[in-house]
Amino acid sequence: MPDYFHGYAVVGLVAVVAVAFTAVAFTAGRLLRPVVPTQEKLLVYECGVDPVGEGWAHTQVRYYIYAFLYVIFAVDAIFLFPWAAVFAGEGYGGITLVEMFVFLGFLSTGLLYAWKKGVLTWT
Repeated sequence: MPDYFHGYAVVGLVAVVAVAFTAVAFTAGRLLRPVVPTQEKLLVYECGVDPVGEGWAHTQVRYYIYAFLYVIFAVDAIFLFPWAAVFAGEGYGGITLVEMFVFLGFLSTGLLYAWKKGVLTWT
């Protein structure tokens, strides 16, 4: 049983070291940085252009949805290549084929849902 918990102890030790390193780095940064607040630094933007209007801007959510759909189908492509390699092996024929069609069915359902909701129309 001690060998079983040894793996968890290593992971816990790495987590503690990571948290401690992050805390030390942030604390050192806070203590060592110069603090000279000026009127320009207190503005919303420091790019040399005075801000006009409110700080909030309307962004289109559809760009994020396109990116999300891209990630979904990129992951799909990542899963299809190993599947093709396993499917070529001996003894994996029918079950592997059914599993991949179930996976593709889920993806097709998501794509159909996005298409019916009008997400894929660019206006």
